[in-house]
Amino acid sequence: MTSSRTAAICTSCTSRSKNCTSCIYPSEPRQIEPPLHLVDNTPNTLTGRKPVLQNPILFEHPLNERTRTLLRISHLFEQFEFHLAGSSQWHSRAALQALLDISSILARADIKKDLLKHLERQQKALSSISTNPKVDQIRLQQVLDDIARMIDRLYTSGRQLGGALKKSDFLNSISQRALIPGGSYEFDLPQFHYWLNLPHTERVMQLDDWRHEIGNVQETTELLLGLLRSGSTYQQQNAIKGIHQQNLDTKREVQLIQVKVDASSLLYAEISGSKHRFCIRFLESSQWEQPRQTEQDVPFQLKTCAI
Repeated sequence: MTSSRTAAICTSCTSRSKNCTSCIYPSEPRQIEPPLHLVDNTPNTLTGRKPVLQNPILFEHPLNERTRTLLRISHLFEQFEFHLAGSSQWHSRAALQALLDISSILARADIKKDLLKHLERQQKALSSISTNPKVDQIRLQQVLDDIARMIDRLYTSGRQLGGALKKSDFLNSISQRALIPGGSYEFDLPQFHYWLNLPHTERVMQLDDWRHEIGNVQETTELLLGLLRSGSTYQQQNAIKGIHQQNLDTKREVQLIQVKVDASSLLYAEISGSKHRFCIRFLESSQWEQPRQTEQDVPFQLKTCAI
């Protein structure tokens, strides 16, 4: 007998369009690297079931404070974009909290200065290779134009990035109460409760308006991280008894370490380092016990990302 149930996955929607109501895939924020998601990373110790993982798993570690800040801002914008697409009040709560977290980072006086310095350094580095015949001149000019546009926008922006968000009494009240566990309940923030009960379309429009105040930060962050991540290639390495240590060439300013490890190994990478050297340890994850370094040799892919 033929089942009357509709198919869970739209076989005709190869583009995974947001307008396709049959497709079960949610919209995701754009990522520089291909989606390398962990489907289920918690082993069930009661049944002995192994986690179901996708290969490989990507681990990133910044080697300076500037890159660390860029990664955090990018992470929060991804959260915002994901929850902005949701229609529930919980999605709106999470999206707004991501914006407030970004605003807190931008309150630091040196963020604008750091972004400008980073952009100008990239501009200088890319301009120096413009005479190289192996370089795609059209693509290079597009990137240089993007950098110049973002530098101009940052210079002409206010003294503090996202300053308009900091001046909002409504947002400040939410930010202050968020420091208290459960502090955003309706009796603490009745205006927030009212806002959450507005139609979804109105909440999205307001969230997008707030995001627009820091849109130049989002564009700059995406460009800088994209250039950094794409500037090197992966090399195959082997961690003897679960550890890999490496010195860095100080003439090449490495700012980010990327490690890809086979998910079936059931190991995670713990990375530490500075501009001179770094260390990668592969640990066995346990829900109840202290993680321990594996005693097995671990093959992995390594990328040292520099400007």
